Amino acid sequence: MAKIKAAVIFGGTAQEHELSLASAAEVIRNIPADKYDVTCIGITKKGRWLYFPGDVEEIADGSWEMNSDNTSAILSPDPLHRGIVVLEDGDATIRRIDVVFPVLLGKKGADGTIQALLDMSGIPYVGSGHLAAASCMDKSHTHMMLDDYGIPTADWKLITQRDINNIDKRCEEIASSLGFPVIVKPANSGCSAGTTLANDIDELKSAVKVAFSNDNKVLAERYIRGRRIEVAVFGYDSPFASNVGEILSVGRKYDPTEVRKNSFDDFTIPADLPDNTAASIRETAVKTFKALGCKGLARVDFLLTADGELLLNKVVTSPGLRLNSVFPKLMAQFGIDMPELVDMLLEQALENSERAY
Repeated sequence: MAKIKAAVIFGGTAQEHELSLASAAEVIRNIPADKYDVTCIGITKKGRWLYFPGDVEEIADGSWEMNSDNTSAILSPDPLHRGIVVLEDGDATIRRIDVVFPVLLGKKGADGTIQALLDMSGIPYVGSGHLAAASCMDKSHTHMMLDDYGIPTADWKLITQRDINNIDKRCEEIASSLGFPVIVKPANSGCSAGTTLANDIDELKSAVKVAFSNDNKVLAERYIRGRRIEVAVFGYDSPFASNVGEILSVGRKYDPTEVRKNSFDDFTIPADLPDNTAASIRETAVKTFKALGCKGLARVDFLLTADGELLLNKVVTSPGLRLNSVFPKLMAQFGIDMPELVDMLLEQALENSERAY
C-alpha cells in the first residue's frame, strides 16, 4: 500500500518563528514513518519558502536554513497541481501532497492566510479553516462572536486607526467605561508582544501607541485577576475537551529566545477544582470551539475569578506542539500521546476534507 504524502509547513515571519520550528520538529518526529512520506517546507523570517530535504534536528536547532540542498518552493493554489512546486536550476517539479500539517503560529500562519491558500489548492489540512482561524486570531472578532453566543469574556473596547486623530477622547471614553487597570493589546497577535497593563489614563494612551506598533487594531480589556485555566479541544462534528489544566505562574511573557528551555513545570493537570466546576469549564470550551467554527484542535484559555466567574480569555487554533507545550500535555494526560495525536490529526484532516462548513 502506497504511503500517504504529508507535508509539514513550518517557520514563518511571525514572532513565534522559533516556537514553530520546535513544534514542527516534534510533529515530524512523531509522524508514523510506515504510513506517511513526509515533505518539509520551511518559511524563513523574511518570508522565503524553501523545500527542506535535511534532518529534523536541523529544524529543531534552527540551522535548517543553512542546508545547501534547500531549494525554492511554492504551494500551488491550482487544484490541478495539488502539491508543492519545487524550483531548482530553472526547472519546476511538482511534488504531489495528500495532506498538509501547517505548524505555523501568529500572523501569516495562524490567522487564516495559509488556510485560505490551502483551501484554494484543494489539499486537505490539519486544523481550522481560514474563517475560524482569522476570527480566533482577531480578538475583536472573537469577542463579538462569543458575545452573540452568550459566552462571557472580559468587558472590552476596540480602538481603530480611525480613532488615532481623536485618541485622547477615545481613551477617556474607555477609561470611563472600563475603569482601571486595563489590558491593552494588539487585536491580532499570537503572543504577548505589544501588550501592556495600564493603571491610569496616561499609561493607557502610551499602551495604545505600543499596541498600534504591532497591529492596526487595538483592544482594551478590563483587567481580570484570576486563575489561568487551560483546556484542549479536539475533533470535528463531535469535539471533546481534555481534562482541565492550570498555569500556576503569573506575569510570565512569551520569549521566543527561550522557546527550547521553558518546560511549563508550573502547569498542573488536573486543576484543583470541584468536579462540577471542571465539567462546566469543559462544556464551555466545547461550546466555544463550535461557536467559532473551529476544527481539529484548539487550546481554549480561561480566567477563573475568586468568586467563581469563568471568562473566556482566548482561543488558539494553532497551539504549540512541543512535548512540554500545554496542548500536548493536556492530551497526553487524557490518554492520547504525541504519535497517536499526530496520526489522528492527519487522519481526521483527510476524512473531513470533502465536507463543507
